[in-house]
Amino acid sequence: MIYSMTGYGKSVLQLPTKKITIELKSLNSKNLDLNARMPSIYREKELDLRKLMAKQLERGKVDFSIYVETTADDTSTQINAPVVKQYMQQLKAVYNDGNDIELLKMAVRFPDALNTVREEIDHTEWAQIETEIHTALNSLKDYRLNEGKVLEQDFNDRVKNIADLLEQVITMDPERVEGVKERLRKGVDDLKEKYDENRFEQELVYYIEKFDITEEKVRLNNHLNYFIESINSTDSNGKKLGFIAQEIGREVNTIGSKSNYAPMQQLVVQMKDELEKIKEQLLNVL
Repeated sequence: MIYSMTGYGKSVLQLPTKKITIELKSLNSKNLDLNARMPSIYREKELDLRKLMAKQLERGKVDFSIYVETTADDTSTQINAPVVKQYMQQLKAVYNDGNDIELLKMAVRFPDALNTVREEIDHTEWAQIETEIHTALNSLKDYRLNEGKVLEQDFNDRVKNIADLLEQVITMDPERVEGVKERLRKGVDDLKEKYDENRFEQELVYYIEKFDITEEKVRLNNHLNYFIESINSTDSNGKKLGFIAQEIGREVNTIGSKSNYAPMQQLVVQMKDELEKIKEQLLNVL
């Protein structure tokens, strides 16, 4: 089972005097990169929220937001009436022709015309918000799981394609070896020189051993099986899958460099193409 790092979660809490919306968006990243936006009243809870996100989400570029829509009955900003009246009297003394509406518009722009009462966290309200945060987190994790299932199917298909190409390489290998032998024998015959047949066979065996890909075929098959096994494990580990993909690439490259046979090299190119697509998608795996 694998999880994608891409996800979205949202939850809305409707209270008598306000509407609170929690949003979570996640993209791929090597580590956890959390950007939190919330009203200042909740800032004291930010550290706890970061610990929660780190534990639940592990990795990814995460945007976490708390939006509060407040009704007029619950506004924390109030007009400082005595100060505003004093400003209006002073303005009237300077600008005698101004009406009260014009003076009021100017007065409310002056310092201390508005009072902002600093709110304290309502713990009962915060408990409700925490519940909605967990709901949004679960929604994002479900999104990640569904995206992971799509990635998992793609990985299975591409690993199978590489395995099928490997079978073609294995089938082709005896023909490749005979081709190499034939080219060497023809090259020696073209020299029109007498040579020791036994010595030639010894040198031929030595030369063929340098191009032997038996170990690479076995290791590549083992890496492919291990990749599928890791996908089906209970945890999601994109970094581990990335390391296995590197080992797959190492064996594919070695087969290509040793093949010395055009049809086999064409199969290797197809393997590399499938592997590159796997590596691109692995960047999104948790």
